[in-house]
Amino acid sequence: MEVVKTPLGGVLIIKPKVWGDARGYFVETWQQERYAAAGIDQPFVQDNHSRSAHGILRGLHFQKTRPQGKLVHVSLGSVFDVVVDIRPGSPSFGQWYGVELTQDNQWQLWVPPGLAHGFVVTSEYAHFHYKCTEYYCPQDEGAIRWNDPDLGVVWPVECPVLSQKDAVAPSWREFQASLGTK
Repeated sequence: MEVVKTPLGGVLIIKPKVWGDARGYFVETWQQERYAAAGIDQPFVQDNHSRSAHGILRGLHFQKTRPQGKLVHVSLGSVFDVVVDIRPGSPSFGQWYGVELTQDNQWQLWVPPGLAHGFVVTSEYAHFHYKCTEYYCPQDEGAIRWNDPDLGVVWPVECPVLSQKDAVAPSWREFQASLGTK
């Protein structure tokens, strides 16, 4: 597997080896020793799988006091996946990074604890998988507005389909104010 560092500290693109022929393909999506050698050595406690249609945007989400690290990938379709550094004191605080994850490239994105995460489906449907280092805790969940101009995320979909929660998520400035930073 190939490991690619991104501009956000600790965020990695994992390009696993894909063995394919006329019958299909095989890909190893997790192997503890190899991933630990790449710097992903936290224990995983929960796996999630979502299916979404074209234009559905989920995010930007995080957990406030029990941050989750996430190893994410797409098994069917394609998404534009985004992380935002919300770690106070981080050199990349307030910066975002986006990457296309597809069934064809089989790439994974490692999102360390302490970042906001979201994605938008760019294919007809997408199956999205999350391997998490912390249990989901609904009462601890936070969100930042997906299209906040202060963050400037460039999404490939103009009018995404949002949940009510995501449609009214706090702005970047409101999030910063909750931290006591500006």
